[in-house]
Amino acid sequence: MWKMRLMQLVSREHIEISSDVRSGKPCIVNTRIAVEDVAVMYLKLGYSLLEIAGKYDLSLASVYAAMAYYFDHRDEIDRRTAKENELVEVLKQNHPSRLQEKLRQLRNE
Repeated sequence: MWKMRLMQLVSREHIEISSDVRSGKPCIVNTRIAVEDVAVMYLKLGYSLLEIAGKYDLSLASVYAAMAYYFDHRDEIDRRTAKENELVEVLKQNHPSRLQEKLRQLRNE
């Protein structure tokens, strides 16, 4: 049985949404780099769009398209990111890292 690949081209040639890439998050075409990744690097980490393009070998147009898509869908993307962050925190609380526990023990010795 074959799996049908659902893909939606969003911002012409630069942004796509594919159900089998990054859980359906909008990404730069032919990469696994999500729009939210670019937004975080630019808005929170302080990278310039030129630096992001160079660091990941992307066209500058695709990085600008990612930011345009982010600003057009900011509420939706931010909401999804917040939900994912909440889930990560719950998982951390319910399944503490053995490495973190060992490091904590070593510091207390």
